[in-house]
Amino acid sequence: MWPTGAPGYRAPMDTHPDYNLETAREAGRREELGDWVARFLSSPGSDNGPLAANLTDPPRSWLGPVEVPLDQLNRLAGPPGAPALQPMDDDEWRDDVQELADQVEGGAEPPPVVVSFRDSKLILEDGNHRVEALRRAGVERAWAIIGFDDPDQRDRFVERSGVLDPST
Repeated sequence: MWPTGAPGYRAPMDTHPDYNLETAREAGRREELGDWVARFLSSPGSDNGPLAANLTDPPRSWLGPVEVPLDQLNRLAGPPGAPALQPMDDDEWRDDVQELADQVEGGAEPPPVVVSFRDSKLILEDGNHRVEALRRAGVERAWAIIGFDDPDQRDRFVERSGVLDPST
């Protein structure tokens, strides 16, 4: 396990008590998912303020949390500033991913992943390790918060995907 605060460190699920499925649902009901995403990504353990700013400025239209099949999430990997869509091999994951998978098997619910809808794809912006832990635990779906460029794009996605809009 990497030391807290080290580059690349990701906090275990239980270190985000303010950022979980229920607080995301509450933010969705209040139409404050963008603020929830920004605070979550900037929080200790995530420490990704630049991603928070990138995903929330300019403001986006958000949907969630909704359940998404893991196989529909396109993972980003690579150097900061130049990530690319690509699969990752099992040997590329840190040891703590298995610890997260064990927590999931024990009934833990990770915070929702953060996804962008781009080019008709669900792009996993934050949550690679949580998704891998879910996969290892035999879970087929993840709770996600999805960002769209505009409300029309969001509405078309809801209509075409058949996913239920939790804010209605």
